[in-house]
Amino acid sequence: MIQSIFLLSPTGEVLIERHFRGVTPRSVCDYFWEKASVSLNHHGGLSMTTSSTIAGGGGGGGGSGVGGMIGDKELLGSGGGAGGLFGGGMTGSDPLPLYDTVPPIMEITIDDNDDISGEESGHGTDSANSAGESKSGGNAGVGTRVVYLFSILRDGLTYIAITHGEISPLLILEFLHRVADIFVEYFGSPADESAIKDNFSTVYQLLEETLDNGWPLTTEPNALQAMIRPPTVMGKLQSVVTGGSNAIVSDALPSGTISNMPWRRSGVKHHNNEIYIDIIEEIDAIIDVLGNVISYDVNGSIQVQSNLSGVPDLLLTFKDPNIIDDCSFHPCIRYSRYESEQVLSFVPPDGNFTLMRYRVKPSVISGGFSPPISCTPQLNYSLDGGGLLSGRVDIKVTARSISTLFNMASTSSSTTSTARKGGNVTIEDVALTIPFPKVVKTANLTVNVGYVVYDEASKVARWVIGNLDEKKRPHLTGSMSTSVVGDGSGNDRPEENHLPLSVSWKIPLSSLSGLSVGGLSVTGESYRPYKGVRNIARSGRFQVRFTS
Repeated sequence: MIQSIFLLSPTGEVLIERHFRGVTPRSVCDYFWEKASVSLNHHGGLSMTTSSTIAGGGGGGGGSGVGGMIGDKELLGSGGGAGGLFGGGMTGSDPLPLYDTVPPIMEITIDDNDDISGEESGHGTDSANSAGESKSGGNAGVGTRVVYLFSILRDGLTYIAITHGEISPLLILEFLHRVADIFVEYFGSPADESAIKDNFSTVYQLLEETLDNGWPLTTEPNALQAMIRPPTVMGKLQSVVTGGSNAIVSDALPSGTISNMPWRRSGVKHHNNEIYIDIIEEIDAIIDVLGNVISYDVNGSIQVQSNLSGVPDLLLTFKDPNIIDDCSFHPCIRYSRYESEQVLSFVPPDGNFTLMRYRVKPSVISGGFSPPISCTPQLNYSLDGGGLLSGRVDIKVTARSISTLFNMASTSSSTTSTARKGGNVTIEDVALTIPFPKVVKTANLTVNVGYVVYDEASKVARWVIGNLDEKKRPHLTGSMSTSVVGDGSGNDRPEENHLPLSVSWKIPLSSLSGLSVGGLSVTGESYRPYKGVRNIARSGRFQVRFTS
């Protein structure tokens, strides 16, 4: 299974190194960083806080491992993310997304004498291939061995897992996301470089408990928090005074390890018993230069914040469960009952967790998708006085009054309106990520709404608009200079094709599919908890092509 785990800082420094089944030389990290540093951010996605994997098939069942909550989105190099409970969209503090071709899975040949062989070391050809096209380890030369490097990017940190044999790639990628989620639970968001450096001992203890001889063991936060206490100021002072880890590691095993519910600890008590459920749906779409939707795909997740005392048994029903397709579940779900009755029966973990992930059947949006936001980017090139190629960029953004979103605003405690959303709709957390060709030297951009930041190193601009309604008319204009010498033909333009820009947005109390909760009942306890349910529609990988 997993041979070694590395944590790299945004500059490529090895922050954490833990070996489980033999020692992997650090030179694999150097080889990886050489490939990844072509762009400061790899996998073509955003560094977000929570996992962005989507439903990968039926899951469920007991156990505290990764279960069935794995998908194929990370393998495809997609970014985005859940954005946190009741959250959504990107914020101004998120790093800029950069684009390259570094795969999340690489095959590397290690030389036992010179550590690693690759294109640059002179020991052979470049061996970074996708796992699906990789050769078996038996093809390596004498004195060499093949390892597989899995990587994800979260909060600016690169999580790397090394395996010495072929294994299900989605299992490793999902495990790395689980580790990143655990760090967020313990250290807060974002779990970045400073959080890791401030909690070295806790990080190593967590890795010891989550992996047993390289195999995933305990990944449920409730079970881990019973064994390894979250860091506190008093705990850190006690560790400094005593010189040990008694303030971190508990002497007793968590109560869940001897029960059939390892995801929930015993004796949970809350002063206010309440549960909140968010149905978050994301749409991945490609928009052409005329504003037409070329392709789209809708997937969703149900995020839960549970603060319930005792051992409550919950039953969640949907008004139209036939909308759901290709779903995966948290281990607490009784999968057999969902198959027979299309309801979710479960004893929830305490705190925040993802109850299920799903895709929306294409037939649900068979009439096509009409986006709630319109974006018309234009890019024109011309020659300046020195014969160099220069350009003008013009981007207009407007909110549409009519879209295919469903209005999920509650009209009473027992009914919900699912009419099409129309009229004056407020779109929240609107932001654009605009990649420029690598030949661009400088860019001067101005906006009339929000603010824009241009990163010279990555050639990417981020325009944060904020809230958008029909009254606002955000407009970005600017000029850019390049190092390309024009030929005066009148068709001068960089050889590099302009990458599409990405748009992020969020609309509360809206749904892309119309999925709504029919009822939520609590049994097994005498109290009546407060229950809150809401829908959120937002963008996933929402790309708009340039007009030039």
